[in-house]
Amino acid sequence: MSSSLSAVPSLALELVLNPANPGRSRDEAYGARRSAVLSAAALAQAERELTAWDGYATTPLHSLSALARALGVQSLHYKDEGSRFGLGSFKALGGAYAVARLLCRELGARLGRTLDTQDLRRPEVRALCQGITVTCATDGNHGRSVAWGAQLFGCACVIYVHATVSQGRADAIAAYGAQVVRTPGNYDDAVRRADADAKALGRFVISDTSYPGYMDVPRDVMQGYQLMVHEAAQQMGERPTHIFVQAGVGGLAAAVCGYFWERDGGARPRFVVVEPERAACLLESARAGELRAVEGELDTLMAGLACGEVSHLAWEILEKGADAFCAIADASAVDCMRLLAHPLGGDRAIVAGESAVAGVAAAIAALQSPQARAQLGLGADSRILFFGSEAATDAALYAQLVGESAAAVAARAEAA
Repeated sequence: MSSSLSAVPSLALELVLNPANPGRSRDEAYGARRSAVLSAAALAQAERELTAWDGYATTPLHSLSALARALGVQSLHYKDEGSRFGLGSFKALGGAYAVARLLCRELGARLGRTLDTQDLRRPEVRALCQGITVTCATDGNHGRSVAWGAQLFGCACVIYVHATVSQGRADAIAAYGAQVVRTPGNYDDAVRRADADAKALGRFVISDTSYPGYMDVPRDVMQGYQLMVHEAAQQMGERPTHIFVQAGVGGLAAAVCGYFWERDGGARPRFVVVEPERAACLLESARAGELRAVEGELDTLMAGLACGEVSHLAWEILEKGADAFCAIADASAVDCMRLLAHPLGGDRAIVAGESAVAGVAAAIAALQSPQARAQLGLGADSRILFFGSEAATDAALYAQLVGESAAAVAARAEAA
């Protein structure tokens, strides 16, 4: 492709500056209430645990220099989570870590001592793990992470997938030994079914969304995500001026926002939350000034973001921490998958799944709009960071949307 603006797709964006933060004041302190959700101390513990796991490696941060030049900004960086623990997404840092934390709490209480994840590998402790069943609802990636964590530590696992989750994603979960149960309705219906069955059958829910009475496990999930953010901050060196990050229930977005808010206060990057236009529960909540659910089938190609109800813990941070909320169309995500697979100039080809590119699509659309550029303070000195949350987690769908297999795109990237 030519390294020119004409090679960049023209994308539409629905943008709302955060009405919960009048005048977008950035002076409010992170504070003790938010530190109880996500904190540097809890991240340090997650880092100690996760970096000791077999297969841990820092994922790459790609510079998209040609695309940055075409869009008229200083830099664009893409944190590529496709290789994380071999699971194809950043979710490995959340669900599996929360499984480990749950097992440490439960078995530590039974044994009368404090356990860490290395203790879970001891034969006598692993034998006790076999008597515990973990469960969750998923659009795909979180369930795969929970199933992998259950296999890793030796406990049983039951994963609920809703009606529109692809068979490829369901099969990928089952490959880790989990029992997969398909339910009618949407993601939020599956969450309720998983919770009800867990209460009836004595299972432990490992959910990435929080609700009244269920906060500890989702907090662990989000805290695990922050290791990815910490890596990106170290790799980038210079702080980004803007971050566009996708949201389903909001856990990833809150983890990213909370990391920079806690450390940088009012000098943190401008933060934009991006959702599919058919599942924009955070955008609707921001408009209403209170939590609002989006109902219906939530039918979007961005399967990992097809959520209609906001995580309460995530809202604790995003209600005031985000500068703007926006929604993009499915077609915009597909355009950006193709753009990253066939990049401008000398940029590296990237295998990016449907949910991974929402931030890229929103940034391109904002940079193409004079009004959005002005509202978000985007210009020639802007340094924009994206979190590429998944690779091709459904290989057949990826090939259909991009017109080329993920393996072929990866091979071109390695050969370049």
